[in-house]
Amino acid sequence: MKISIERGALLKAVSQAQSVVERRNTIPILANVLIEAEGDTVQFRATDLDIEVVDKTAAMVERAGATTVAATTLHEIVRKLPDGALVTLTADSAAGRLTVEAGRSNFSLATLPKEDFPVMASSEYQSNFKAPAAMLRRLFDKSKFAISTEETRYYLNGVYMHVAEAEGGKALRCVATDGHRLARIDADLPDGAADLPGVIVPRKTVGELRKLLDDDEMDIAVSVSETKVRFATPDITLTSKVIDGTFPDYTRVIPQGNTRRMEVDAQEFAQAVDRVATVSSERSRAVKLQLEEDRLVLSVNAPDSGAAEEELVVAYGDERLEIGFNAKYLLEIASQVDRENAVFMFNSSGDPTLMREGNDQSAVYVVMPMRV
Repeated sequence: MKISIERGALLKAVSQAQSVVERRNTIPILANVLIEAEGDTVQFRATDLDIEVVDKTAAMVERAGATTVAATTLHEIVRKLPDGALVTLTADSAAGRLTVEAGRSNFSLATLPKEDFPVMASSEYQSNFKAPAAMLRRLFDKSKFAISTEETRYYLNGVYMHVAEAEGGKALRCVATDGHRLARIDADLPDGAADLPGVIVPRKTVGELRKLLDDDEMDIAVSVSETKVRFATPDITLTSKVIDGTFPDYTRVIPQGNTRRMEVDAQEFAQAVDRVATVSSERSRAVKLQLEEDRLVLSVNAPDSGAAEEELVVAYGDERLEIGFNAKYLLEIASQVDRENAVFMFNSSGDPTLMREGNDQSAVYVVMPMRV
């Protein structure tokens, strides 16, 4: 195999592949990227056995062929080459080497046989549809902060993507929760997605998927089966196993009867929480909200480090309320708000609080209070 490729295109393809590769591997071939050259394209394939990414890019192929080489090493080499350089990759299967040449630089890397590289078994997808990149980005970006990191509740270690009944009919919905906070985001149901089986997309896949969604003009081809999910652009295909488990009935957690309504400038609120939380103890990170008519006082009292208080003007017309939250959870939820105002719906100091963006019902957040 011998190919020549522009450094920028090579870096983009290799960086997508190497980010899937696990740093610590007991199986040496899993640290490698499979490079396959044919016609006028070259594709880079990497896997950790749960996720597989394939990145195709145009190249000058002098000799077709395939080999595998350490993904991180290749990525580091290409990253350090000068911009605009033309990179030539030459594989010598007899010697088990891949030569990387650019200008006066020359590297010789050890390879492993392409036959040893595991290719993810293809799956019959029961649902295939296209969705705008911007829509998928919103669904996953706004929900991923609530993914649980607790390995024992593995079924919460991802975003639950499914079809749900919303106010305006059926919607494509993403939900994530860790038991302390919950995010539920809806989008218009794309054509062909009505028979989508509900799947839990793992946290690592959500992170990798984010790299495919930067182009607002692009449509992403989504394919879903009971065991796998695939997201594809013309150049990149990301295939992942889904979490084998049942996502809990999240609708029971979303409070329906919260009547105490507070409207606040989302950015001002987030900044104020951030400021007062500076003195909160690392362990509890507790911040207290005291609500009176059109007035909110945020306060922290940490015996070890000090106290802080800040007052905000808000729209609130109900009876006095004191409620405590983990400052980190409040900040993460407030930072999801794209609109100017955040609307909080309270019930009592011991009940979950609901938050949404202005009058928008398509994004709903729930946060559990804590004693302060």
